[in-house]
Amino acid sequence: MLITPGKLLAKIDSPEDLRKLDISQLPNVCSELRQFIIDNVSVYGGHFGASLGVVELSVALHYVFNTPDDQIVWDVGHQAYGHKILTGRRDTFHSNRTYGGLAGFPKRKESIYDAFGVGHSSTSISSALGMAVASKLENNHERQHIAVIGDGAMTAGLAFEGMNHAGSTDSNLLIILNDNCMAIDPNVGALKEYLTDITTSQTYNKFRDEVWNLLGKMSHFGKSAQEIVSKVETVMKTAILRQSNLFESLGLRYFGPIDGNDISHLTEVLSDLKSIPGPKLLHCLTVKGKGYGPAEKDQTKWHAPGIFDKITGEIKKKTFDTPQAPKYQDVFGHTIVELAKENKKIVGITPAMPSGSSLNIMMSEIPERAFDVGIAEQHAVTFSAGMATRGEIVFCNIYSTFMQRSYDQVVHDVCIQELPVIFCLDRAGLVGADGPTHHGVYDIAYMRCIPNMIVASPMNEQELRNMMYTAQLSSFQSGKHAMTIRYPRGIGVMPQWKTTFEEIEIGRGRMIRPGKDVAILSFGPLGNFASQACDLLDQQGISVALYDMRFAKPLDEPLLHDIFASYDRIVTLEDGCLQGGFGSAVLEFMVDNEYSSLVKRIGVPDAIIEHGEPQELYHECGMDASGIAISIKDLVNSSSRSKITLVD
Repeated sequence: MLITPGKLLAKIDSPEDLRKLDISQLPNVCSELRQFIIDNVSVYGGHFGASLGVVELSVALHYVFNTPDDQIVWDVGHQAYGHKILTGRRDTFHSNRTYGGLAGFPKRKESIYDAFGVGHSSTSISSALGMAVASKLENNHERQHIAVIGDGAMTAGLAFEGMNHAGSTDSNLLIILNDNCMAIDPNVGALKEYLTDITTSQTYNKFRDEVWNLLGKMSHFGKSAQEIVSKVETVMKTAILRQSNLFESLGLRYFGPIDGNDISHLTEVLSDLKSIPGPKLLHCLTVKGKGYGPAEKDQTKWHAPGIFDKITGEIKKKTFDTPQAPKYQDVFGHTIVELAKENKKIVGITPAMPSGSSLNIMMSEIPERAFDVGIAEQHAVTFSAGMATRGEIVFCNIYSTFMQRSYDQVVHDVCIQELPVIFCLDRAGLVGADGPTHHGVYDIAYMRCIPNMIVASPMNEQELRNMMYTAQLSSFQSGKHAMTIRYPRGIGVMPQWKTTFEEIEIGRGRMIRPGKDVAILSFGPLGNFASQACDLLDQQGISVALYDMRFAKPLDEPLLHDIFASYDRIVTLEDGCLQGGFGSAVLEFMVDNEYSSLVKRIGVPDAIIEHGEPQELYHECGMDASGIAISIKDLVNSSSRSKITLVD
């Protein structure tokens, strides 16, 4: 079902069409755009609250600035739906986040209006500054460069690095701080309190309004008048606020706060700011979920609610006649609470994803030992290391894709110092509709090359619980190794998942089923697809043995010696990149021990995998049951023999 846009929105195929409208028509455009987003997401799903909150900002930016020549970077990109609809993608917006359809985030190869590809937070200021400096090198002093960053994304160090650099330049950069007190979960930390102090200072806000009015009246007198107003305002900001202005101290002209959901005032302010050169920051106050009551009231729940009834606000959930397996993240969340109630040294840490990782369960039940550190993955890892030096048992829960941002800290602050931090990497593997910025496909390779690091992945929920249990035991904590436990997004395979804890010997795999023709060495949850493939092949007279290896590092070498001595055809299976991953580790073992077998590695190829449903992506990569079965049949039918044969 295609959603019909309103009369004004139906005529906007590009920002140029938007700019033909009278400014008095913009409130109606905003109303139609907001309704179009609500209608589409209610039917097709996707991110929701963030885009509703910046409808006015999206319209104002494309109305005031000459996009695409003027460059807009949307930080993270959750809030860019309005931007996409206004820039020629209205009629294909229903395909958002579906296989072969529009990406859920801005993407350079999708549109010339997407100035920079995003997905991880806090990249907008640095990238927009790079564009601004490049324009200056090209002697283009008219082009505008706008970074739209949420207050949650401001907590990352990269944002401050970008601001620090920007303040020392004269580049034509406008940073728009979209302040709604929310990331996915409510914001935390001192920056949130600082922004609250600014926004609630009645004396300052009254003065700020007067300055803006004066600036508007005097702007026709030229640059000198603007400079005078700016100097007076800077002095007053410092005097009125109990702290000197953070952004001004970094060399950024600070303006605001203003109502970011007031389209008339917003266009006026942005028009004024176009004529003010140099780096500057506009502080906009917006409401996440603006215009849809349930989303305004429960902003975390409505960040990405899925399909819902827009009239009643009922989020539509699948119903089942039989008990279903839980999400892996919930198994983690309940298990860490269960362990922490018995072991008082256990703490949990997450960078701004308490609901996404289910650490919010521990934050509710044992709040003094659960920490949300904001969007600050580097800090999360080093903070974990610091706690580990004092004997705390630290479960640091980070999405696999976000762990990439803290790699140096894992090497330098954890592994070199031989600290037993436990990294629980949620969303490992192909995550689905969020696409390539969120796929967790590199962690096996980048973790297993670090000394003093153990890399494990459970085949099911019971194994996840047992790995967590093993990692918090004194026998492990007294050692010198950190541990990575990686697990996928979504539901598991065990409805009766809450089993008795059992210690797992580090570096030991297990046989799942015997066979005589081929051996599958599986690492992680894809072992469940492998089991299905074994059933398919058994019906075709091909006998396949399945081993759940559990650990990519250290490998179970005694088990591997038995396997290579028994099978001349071997398949490795992993939900990570083939380069440097689990299959590569097995090949290294084979070469080092002078075995000769036909080896087929199945995993994520050396390519960027786009978005879609996980099952669609598994099929594309040949990682589902049918793909595994086809690869094994090809291997069995292969007549070539060599010491090492790779068929990727």
